[in-house]
Amino acid sequence: MSADQMSIGEMLSATVPMARTLNLEFLETTPERAVVSLPDQGEYHNHVGGPHAGAMFTLGETASGSIVLAAFGDQLSRAVPLAVKAEIAYKKLAMGAVTATATLGRPAADVVAELDAGERPEFPVTIEIRRADGAVTGEMTVVWTLRPNG
Repeated sequence: MSADQMSIGEMLSATVPMARTLNLEFLETTPERAVVSLPDQGEYHNHVGGPHAGAMFTLGETASGSIVLAAFGDQLSRAVPLAVKAEIAYKKLAMGAVTATATLGRPAADVVAELDAGERPEFPVTIEIRRADGAVTGEMTVVWTLRPNG
């Protein structure tokens, strides 16, 4: 993990208490992809012994925030990233540790071009949540915006 990747994980853990509470692990953070893991922790299990749906949602949303910071961190002096809406589908029973992989749904350059044009761009981030055997347990989309400062 590079210093830049570590700083994004540290920044999110420091500024988003829920990410810190769940002990999320930031495995990869680039402008193209973010991978965040939720360790298997009994205190965050549901009634069937797997990670609670709320913990899985937080995992996916945090992975999406990681890629947003990696892709648009250089824009923070003029815009603040905000989640606009999110949707999650629980596909299979999740047991044990789960990992979320987030990807941008639009080229970052297109989003920045809209910001440059004085617009408030919106863009989707798609997330797959997988258990250790590779099975997809959840699919999520978070739509983000870059709200211009001022």
